[in-house]
Parts: sequence; C-alpha cells; structure tokens
Amino acid sequence: ARWCRRSRSRLLRGMASGAASGGLGAGRPRAPGPASASACGPTPEQVLGGFNRLRQEQRGLAGKGAELEQEVAEHGLVIDTLAEVDPSRKCYRMVGGVLVERTVKEVLPALENNRQQLVKLIETLNAQIQSKGRELTEYREKYNIRLMNEEDKSARENDSSGRTGGTGVLVS
Repeated sequence: ARWCRRSRSRLLRGMASGAASGGLGAGRPRAPGPASASACGPTPEQVLGGFNRLRQEQRGLAGKGAELEQEVAEHGLVIDTLAEVDPSRKCYRMVGGVLVERTVKEVLPALENNRQQLVKLIETLNAQIQSKGRELTEYREKYNIRLMNEEDKSARENDSSGRTGGTGVLVS
C-alpha cells in the first residue's frame, strides 16, 4: 500500500510538472497509464463506498418487499370482505387514478389475480434479496470488512486467544 501511495503521488507530480513545462514530452518519462494506478486495488474509501452501496440496495429491496406484503394483506382484507357480499352489488375500484363503478362479481376475480401476481413478485424479490445478501457476504470476505458489533466480539476472542487481528475495513 505504501508503494501505491508513492507511485500515485509521483504520477500526480509528474503530470502536474509535465503540464506546466509545456506538455507530455518535455524530457520527463511519461506517466504510467490508468491500469498501473488501479493495480494497487481500491482504496479503503472505495471499498467502504461499495459495501455501503450493496447494503443500501439490499435495504431498498427489503423495503419494497415489506411494502408489497402490506399490499397483499390489504388485498386479502378486501377479498374477504367482498366474498361475503352479494355479487350483483355495486362497488367502486380505483383504476389508473380514476374511480370506476363495477359490480362485486367483476371486481373480485381481478383482485384475486392481482393478489396472486403480488405474491409471485414478492417471491422474486425475496430471491433477489438473498442473492444480494450472498453478494454482500462475498464482498465482506473479499475485503475483510467487519462491522462494529462484530469487532467487539472479535476483540474479546483475540484477548482470550492472545492473537492480534489483521488489517481490514471497519464499518459502523
């Protein structure tokens, strides 16, 4: 990591002085390309940013799943209520922001179909959440990321075993 910092600072100084002295070929060696600067790997800030992005995506999926589960519960309440009502009775349904008058006989099958589709969507979303969780775990293992509550546990384990921990990124 120390070599990477030195090479990056040399690269930046060389580019700045090369630009100030009249261009690229002003008697100085050319700066290495972007591939050599990224060969050192991502910085801790980039690792932390990637980890936080993955966690935020997982939380967004979980929030959407909770919202859809609430929709399924509401559909269930309406279906249960309409099942006890005379099929020829008038009811109102919001379609695309417009309130339309229908009969219970017309609305009930549509509600049941919508509920089934929501359940399928929730199953798909749960699979995506699990996939994102695996991706997050792989990312944590790859970059040795530990969370604060895990840091407390590992500190207790290290104290009892007498070992000191390696390097890694600590996330609060």
